[in-house]
Amino acid sequence: MKVLLVGSGGREHALAWKLAQSPLLTKLYAAPGNAGIAQHAECVAIPAHDIDGLLAFALREKIDLTLVGPEAPLVAGIWDKFHSQGLKVFGPTRDTALLEGSKAFSKEMMTKYGVPTAAYEVFTHVKEAKHYVIEAEMPAVIKADGLAAGKGVVICDSAEQAVATLGQMMEEKLFGEAGSKVVIEKKLEGEELSILVLTDGKKILPLASARDHKRVYDHDRGPNTGGMGAFSPSMKIPEQEIGAIIDIAVRPILEGMARDGRPYHGVLYAGIMMTKDGPFVLEYNCRFGDPETEVILPRLRSDLLPVLMQIAGGRLETETLEWHDKACLTVVMVSGGYPGTYEKGFPIRGLEAVKGQDDVAVFHAGTALNARQEVVTDGGRVLAVTAWGDTLKAAHDRVYQVISGIHFEGCFCRRDIGPKAMEVLR
Repeated sequence: MKVLLVGSGGREHALAWKLAQSPLLTKLYAAPGNAGIAQHAECVAIPAHDIDGLLAFALREKIDLTLVGPEAPLVAGIWDKFHSQGLKVFGPTRDTALLEGSKAFSKEMMTKYGVPTAAYEVFTHVKEAKHYVIEAEMPAVIKADGLAAGKGVVICDSAEQAVATLGQMMEEKLFGEAGSKVVIEKKLEGEELSILVLTDGKKILPLASARDHKRVYDHDRGPNTGGMGAFSPSMKIPEQEIGAIIDIAVRPILEGMARDGRPYHGVLYAGIMMTKDGPFVLEYNCRFGDPETEVILPRLRSDLLPVLMQIAGGRLETETLEWHDKACLTVVMVSGGYPGTYEKGFPIRGLEAVKGQDDVAVFHAGTALNARQEVVTDGGRVLAVTAWGDTLKAAHDRVYQVISGIHFEGCFCRRDIGPKAMEVLR
């Protein structure tokens, strides 16, 4: 089977790593890929946003399955365009990908189909939004409506901070047109949980639970990022209870959209807050989470490729997935200045020492090869260092041991991924 993987981040490297293990795979291409993905796939220089270029390549190479990693091509309608040419794509249609492409649409669907979520208001005029937050209960959460690479969510502890945030989003265009419309909602309290399911629009196949860490600094300080680390299984949520959460947070949205004639197929990510009143949905994503993918896939014993192909073909037949009885943890090493401005092109030292280890994988999130064929930094999130072990503590200790031997100029990472969960996941 010939597969085209679209994307260039740590999530895509983890997917390439897993797909390369499938006996069904005959050829894997990645567009555009990165220095790590190149270990498993032939990288082709087509940007993820160039849907016409990707389509031409897939037709020319007779690709059997296209797997789309990032959200932007899905929201832009890559599934629809490929499908119109008879090509199979794993992912949702353009109109159902709006669950991630528009925060306002997503909240509207949650309300319509009875999914628990925080109380909210939507604004397109900055003056009205500012007047609202001056009177609103704090803390509040302000979300750019459109895609903002995981950075368009700001928790505001005061009205003054909320007013300033609205100015940045709606007037200064900090996130471009994504911030022209905003969602303002009540801040929920509790433990976060990431739920990912594979679905053909009817049948649901859950993946292992995970816990993501969005804030850039230790102890959940600083601005939100695309993700600084994760672990699986999630803290305090036994795997046998995940089904009950899915029935509350995922099943109603899938059944409702199917009734309305727009069935969702692909992978659906639900960001959950486990409150004292039960699970509430923070957001939906229309693709594999990042860095959740980097901790979920190493725990997956089953072959992923046939499941993706079944869903792309319109019918999910696999009943269950097999999982390794291991805990897994990943820590993201980032460039100095991230999530703000940062420099690129710094050589990465220490990667060779990790090769061949059977309890560690270093997934490349933002890397490239320079003229001397050295692996260099090429993004804000550079590496997702992942380890697995019999306990979460074993995985945690192994990750930070490996990180101590990897270096690039300006690199830093959070040092507190996982410890809060260790009392529960021994």
